[in-house]
Amino acid sequence: QVQLVESGGGLVQAGGSLRLSCAASGRTFSRSTTGWFRQAPGKERELAARITWNGGRTYADSVKGRFTISRDNAKNTVYLQMDSLKPEDTAVYYCAASWSSLIPTNPMAYNYWGQGTQVTVSS
Repeated sequence: QVQLVESGGGLVQAGGSLRLSCAASGRTFSRSTTGWFRQAPGKERELAARITWNGGRTYADSVKGRFTISRDNAKNTVYLQMDSLKPEDTAVYYCAASWSSLIPTNPMAYNYWGQGTQVTVSS
C-alpha cells in the first residue's frame, strides 16, 4: 500500500517562502516520477513541478525561477521549495507519483496522490 503525505502548507505574505514536503511509504521515490500539482478554486489542476527517476526537472512557466523541486532518497521525501510567492500561487498543492517506465504526461497517469495541503499567499 503506497501512501503519500504532504506537509508544509500554510499562510504566508507575498514575497515569502514555504517548503512543502511529500513523504512516501510503501515504495521508494527514487524509481518514480513525482509531481507537485496545484488547484485553485474554480480552476483546473495544473502541474507546478515534476522530477523524474533520473533527476530531470520540469517546471510550469508560472513558477520557473521561483520554485525548486528536489528529492532526498534517504528520507524517501520529495520537496517543493517555493520562494517569492505571489497571491496567484494560492491553491491546494498535491503530491503525486508514478512508478511507470513512461514519464506521465497528464494528471491521470499518476497512480498515487496525497491528500493535499493548502497554500495561501496574502497580498
